[in-house]
Amino acid sequence: MEWMVWTTPTAVFFAVIAAMLAGMTVWEVVSPTVERKGFLPISTTRGDRLFIGLLCAAYIHLAVVGFTPFSIWLALGASVIWLLILMRWG
Repeated sequence: MEWMVWTTPTAVFFAVIAAMLAGMTVWEVVSPTVERKGFLPISTTRGDRLFIGLLCAAYIHLAVVGFTPFSIWLALGASVIWLLILMRWG
């Protein structure tokens, strides 16, 4: 039987996603969200913007890995900055 190998980066990745989801859940309970219109073409809630941001982060990483010689750390930095912009003004 083959077992999945959990490397440190993989464990950190899933732990950060779980922490983000837990944090968003607590934030929603403490302060319920209201849909708003930012620069995105649709009205969104905080959860919508987080989901869109995580999808964008995946595409940013795939683009950097697939089409550029840049470091994956640059993709991580760009993804975090984009997620913060999206959560604030999206």
